[in-house]
Amino acid sequence: MSTSDIGQAALADNTEAISAWDGPLFERWVELTGLNLPWLQAFSQRAFELTPPQQGWHVLDLGVGLGDTTARLADLVGPEGRAVGLDASRRMIEKARADHASSRATFLVHDAQEPLEDGPFDAAYARFGTMFFANPVWALRRVAAALKPGAPITTVVWRRREDNEYMYDAQRIVEQLIGRPDEYDEPTCGPGPFSMANADTVTDQHLAGGFTDIALHRTDRPMLVGRTVDEAVDMVTAIGPAGELIRLWGDRMAHRHEEIRDALRAGMEERVTDDGVIGRASCWIVTARRA
Repeated sequence: MSTSDIGQAALADNTEAISAWDGPLFERWVELTGLNLPWLQAFSQRAFELTPPQQGWHVLDLGVGLGDTTARLADLVGPEGRAVGLDASRRMIEKARADHASSRATFLVHDAQEPLEDGPFDAAYARFGTMFFANPVWALRRVAAALKPGAPITTVVWRRREDNEYMYDAQRIVEQLIGRPDEYDEPTCGPGPFSMANADTVTDQHLAGGFTDIALHRTDRPMLVGRTVDEAVDMVTAIGPAGELIRLWGDRMAHRHEEIRDALRAGMEERVTDDGVIGRASCWIVTARRA
C-alpha cells in the first residue's frame, strides 16, 4: 500500500466520529456549553501557561469545537499573529464562525488526518481535540508537517476514567442496567475520550508522530457537573460514555430511560454541594516539540 493509500484509509476511518459530532452530539454540546465552558477554559489557561503564545505567532488550534480557544489565541498572538482553528465537524465550525465573528481567528472545516497546506505554524494547541482521531499517529504526523522545526505542541487529554469518577460511575451504572448493544445504527464518537489516558500510549503516539521533548503534566480540577442533580443527569446522559451507551441503544431501551435516570440520580447524590453537583476532571496536558 502506498503512502497515499495509507492516508486515505486513515482518513476514511474518521467518518464515523465526524458523523457523530456533526449529528446528535452537536446539539447536545451546544446545549451544555454554558455549563461546560468555565472549567474547559480553565484547562485552556493552564495550557497557555505551560506554552505561552507569543505576539506575532501563527498558531494552529485542533478540534476546536465552538471555537473559544481559537478566539482567545487570536487575542494572545495579537494583530501581527494569526490563529487558525480546525474541526472536522462542519456544524461546529459554522457556529464557531457565527459566535466569534468579531474575532481575528480563522476557522476551517478540516480533518487533521488530511494534509494542511496553510503553514508553517509557530505552535499548535488542542483542548480535548485529539482523543477522537481514528489514527492519532497519522494525524500528529500531519500536524508536525505543518509546524516549524522545534515548534511546540500542547494538548489537553483526559486521564484514565477511574480518575474522572463522575463519568466512570455513570458509565458503570448504565452498563449494569442495559450493557452495550452488539448492533447499532448510531455513530460512535470514535476511539473515545479516554483513548489517550495512558501515559505510555500518549508518549509513544507523540514520538511516532514526529515529536520530542514530551512531558505530561497532570492537571486536576473540580468541575460543575450540574447546578442540580437533574441537570447533572442530563449532562452524563447527553455526552460521555454513559450517554453514548444510551444513544447506541436508541428507541430499543426507551422504556428503561426513567429507570436509568433514577439510578443516575442516586449516584449523583453523594456529589451534591452548596455549589451544585461537583465532580473531578483529571487530565494530562501534554507538551512536546516537533523533532
